[in-house]
Amino acid sequence: MGTSSDRSAKSAARGRGRRARDSLSRAIILEAAEKIATSEGLESLTFQALGKELEAHPTSIYRHFRDKDELVLELIDSLRSRSYGGTLKKSDSWRDDLRSSARHIHEHYLRYPQFAFQMAARTTRRPMEFSNVEFALDALLRAGLSPEDAALQLRVFGNIVRGLSSMEASLLALDPEIRTRDELAWEVEYRQLSQEEYPHISSMAGQLAHIGDPRIFDLAIELYLDAIELRASRTRVTPAEPEP
Repeated sequence: MGTSSDRSAKSAARGRGRRARDSLSRAIILEAAEKIATSEGLESLTFQALGKELEAHPTSIYRHFRDKDELVLELIDSLRSRSYGGTLKKSDSWRDDLRSSARHIHEHYLRYPQFAFQMAARTTRRPMEFSNVEFALDALLRAGLSPEDAALQLRVFGNIVRGLSSMEASLLALDPEIRTRDELAWEVEYRQLSQEEYPHISSMAGQLAHIGDPRIFDLAIELYLDAIELRASRTRVTPAEPEP
């Protein structure tokens, strides 16, 4: 039969292995979720993994999040808020505002490449998303677009920014050895192609930009802004002259 001190030690060990039920919060769970997803990937983010990380029973997490999908959407929006929350300030230039929004989002994707696909594809329906949409719509309307066209261009602008950003971020999320091979292809293999079979590639091989070249994203945004300005100038209604 064990002594009272033995029983006390075992009881203390059990106590250290399980977090108090009321000590969890959404913020604590999100922090643990980010840690797991960043180090092991989103596919490894389960309530079981969270329970192990937090030393809590997995069912206790359901008191704060209905399911994994709600948790992921909350995590995406909280990461956005941390990256550039409060930095989108309206200026006198709609072009500067859309450019600033695009660059903040692009930098955010590169900061969290493991979440690129989810960030590009999902609608979080949360404060930072609402704020981003309101900011972009205001800029598009100030560019001179009609409400109908601005609503359509909001989707085009978002797709361009998220599409390019997620492509670059996905490259960063690749295994380092694979990523290096892909990047070196533009420096080595393209330069070795036959001039007879690929005359344009052969003559311009030294000028071809790789996927992560920062000039690509900036150029795409400037081309889009030019197109919006041209579109607005073509559709802007000229006030009718008063009758004599």
